[in-house]
Amino acid sequence: MSRKPSVDAAFGEIAELIASAKVRAVQTVNATLIDLYWQVGAIISRKIEAAEWGEGVVAQLAVYLARSQPGLRGFTRRNLFRMRQFYEAWRDHELVPAVRAQIPKAAGSTGQGAKVPAARALLVPSSGKQEKVAALLRQLSWTHHRTILGQCKRPEEREFYLRLAIRERWSSRELDRQLEGALFERTVLSPPQASPAVRDHADALAIFKDAYLVEFLDLPRDHAERDLHRGLLLELRDFLSELGRDFCFVGTEFPVQVGGRDFALDLLFFHRGLNCLVAIELKVGRFEPEYLGKLGFYLEALDRDVRKPHEQPAIGVLLCASKDEEVVEYALNRTLSPALIAEYRTRLPDKKLLQAKLHEFYRQNVPDGDDT
Repeated sequence: MSRKPSVDAAFGEIAELIASAKVRAVQTVNATLIDLYWQVGAIISRKIEAAEWGEGVVAQLAVYLARSQPGLRGFTRRNLFRMRQFYEAWRDHELVPAVRAQIPKAAGSTGQGAKVPAARALLVPSSGKQEKVAALLRQLSWTHHRTILGQCKRPEEREFYLRLAIRERWSSRELDRQLEGALFERTVLSPPQASPAVRDHADALAIFKDAYLVEFLDLPRDHAERDLHRGLLLELRDFLSELGRDFCFVGTEFPVQVGGRDFALDLLFFHRGLNCLVAIELKVGRFEPEYLGKLGFYLEALDRDVRKPHEQPAIGVLLCASKDEEVVEYALNRTLSPALIAEYRTRLPDKKLLQAKLHEFYRQNVPDGDDT
């Protein structure tokens, strides 16, 4: 006797079709709106550049649109000038073909680094195809664009956040948080410190950070490792957002058994893009070289006993309260394990100070004419 499928199973396919159609409808409306704003901005820009219009005419245009099209929203004087700014910011912009450009070390740090090619210090992988500006712009909402235009001064900084917001599917709130956290400045000034086994894979360097902001934990200044561990688990959604979209949580205090002894790895994740396990060990003090030995031990155990045949070797991250860059460089240079050393920061950085450092960095490292 055959059993009738449940109502949910029978109607689920149609419900999924409706949900997908809604998403496509929203995307289509957004793309159309961005195209409209681009075209309006282009007309205003050309008229003003040709001295056919003054800025006062734009105010008259806003009044005319409000009178001739009652109920029309989004075409105030301020927004019309934003459309002009939107067009002028991107009209001559050429997307960086090799987005995973090598980032030189900040002034005063150890090691040699190549100069930023054309000031394009980006760590966001492209699709590999020759992308067009318009195609990328249509993937973000007008709210996202206003935020990027309002807070980003450099073309490469705008592209950096444009690509990341698309890749990570940031909400406008998360985009604002990353801007407040000066992610671009931190990426240029402090590229991830990784072992040679990680540096050989540009995709990995594009995914990990030198420092992770965990201000959402609201940790006291004198917190213990258990406080950090517990806080990350309680705010796992925010921590996953800070790590990146493709990180999937596997477990906490993940059991590792070797030679009849039991060990516990602080946090274990899986990264879908890299197709590998990512082990994170927490340290509330400064980085010490001996920490790498234990992390390498965990990675070996994961590769032998946990990793599936189709997966890549595991990567380890030591998340410390502080680190000396030279000590980290020495420690990582000879290790065979794919490992990174990163800091966690419980407070947002001083963005103005980082911007000043970035300005000085560009002045020293970018050839004349490239500091756009």
